[in-house]
Amino acid sequence: MVVSLAQIREKSGEVFTEGCPTRVVLDHIMSKWGVLVLLALTDGTHRWGELRREVEGISEKMLASTLRTLEADGLVERTSYPEVPPRVEYSLTKLGRELMERMLPLVEWVAANAGRVIPVD
Repeated sequence: MVVSLAQIREKSGEVFTEGCPTRVVLDHIMSKWGVLVLLALTDGTHRWGELRREVEGISEKMLASTLRTLEADGLVERTSYPEVPPRVEYSLTKLGRELMERMLPLVEWVAANAGRVIPVD
């Protein structure tokens, strides 16, 4: 069943309007890097270097920024271990796992249909 924006607004109020926090959340989770970092973390806990390799093309600065944003949003958990050298691990929170349960079907659709949307010669 397809739900329209009008139906969502009827149920939830004036969401997705200018200045609404829903737009900020969409920006964070649906950005290219946000989606790819969240997707990488669906496989489980990762260290910094593992995420850098998994999310090909992301710069250190963008990875740090994306992880900070997703952590502040309550979607990613950062665990720091007091070791030498320091060890930091990232994983999805319960809220992040709930989000990805809903986002994975979209990601699967994109993987299956990208060639139809943007044909490769």
